[in-house]
Amino acid sequence: MDFLFPLLILALLVPMFFGIRKQKREAEKVSSMQEGLKVGDQVVTTSGLYGTVVDLDDTTVDLEIAEDVVTTWLRQAIREVRADEQAVEETTPATDATVEESAEQTETRLTKD
Repeated sequence: MDFLFPLLILALLVPMFFGIRKQKREAEKVSSMQEGLKVGDQVVTTSGLYGTVVDLDDTTVDLEIAEDVVTTWLRQAIREVRADEQAVEETTPATDATVEESAEQTETRLTKD
């Protein structure tokens, strides 16, 4: 019965210790990603905005979010750097998913109340 309390404390502290280590590793990985940004990288911000890095500062990043539209963000707001394959896949329309409708179907769809 004397060993129950120390075992209970150990059972609670071990998962907490491993959770803290994992969280620290993730924070280091994000920090190194944010420090390694370079002009031309396609990124996603923490608010879900997609953009391309056009200028860098010590604390800020200028992102082009549309043609000739540049916004300034803190480096900490960059959540991930997108791989080139991801960017190409999302900008290329899927040809299998396009279904054309006839003029009659379009008229029916638009005139429905």
